[in-house]
Amino acid sequence: MALLETRGLNKRFGGLQVTSDVDLALEAGELHCLIGPNGAGKSTLFRLILGEFPPTSGAVFYDGQDVTRLQPHERIRRGISVKFQVPGIFASLSVAQNLEIALQHHLAGHGLRGEVRRLLGFLNLAGAAAEPAGNLSHGQKQWLEIGMAVSLKPKLLLLDEPTAGMSPEETRATGEMVRALNRDGVTVLAVEHDMAFVRQVATRVTVLHFGRIFAQGSIDAIVADERVAEIYLGRGHGERGAPQPAGGEAKRG
Repeated sequence: MALLETRGLNKRFGGLQVTSDVDLALEAGELHCLIGPNGAGKSTLFRLILGEFPPTSGAVFYDGQDVTRLQPHERIRRGISVKFQVPGIFASLSVAQNLEIALQHHLAGHGLRGEVRRLLGFLNLAGAAAEPAGNLSHGQKQWLEIGMAVSLKPKLLLLDEPTAGMSPEETRATGEMVRALNRDGVTVLAVEHDMAFVRQVATRVTVLHFGRIFAQGSIDAIVADERVAEIYLGRGHGERGAPQPAGGEAKRG
């Protein structure tokens, strides 16, 4: 049984069809990346899964239960956590205090302090624990919010462009964090443009185009698909690391 499944998921905004009959399934323990050109409907699908948008039709199942009508906070209580593209940190508080706030409903005393230390080390932020979070670099802010998201001990972690604005070194470090979380049993769905990151982490890749599932498979199959290269080249010149066709195959992102 899939941990997450969407069935015939549709979303219209007025006369605009943004997602069309999306059937997507994630097995428990999977690390799945959702890619596609700008305007493909990736962010809308993400928000349908989280519950921020109600679907026009179709259903969302999580852990065997229909959660289509549940609010985001109800889905979070069931084990879904999310990290959005723009970090939602408390800029004036220290890095450690941000993590304490995320953990305070689950831990206290020595347990809380120990988990904060563990997360600081995992996030490569131990040296910045006392610094105001607003002073962190862009990449460090992204890492801090990943830490805040995983403090909830989710079964399913949703990542919305986790490497946006990062350097190649930060991107690789983020990939290692995500892989480590996955090894610890967290199922991950990441919306991403950076194909280097997708290559590094993905168990399986889904390509969305005009709100529909366009292709799905391993990263090697996706980057070798000339149709995928064509939609990126034709509609995604600004995509970071978009697949580039060369003799029927895709070069590295």
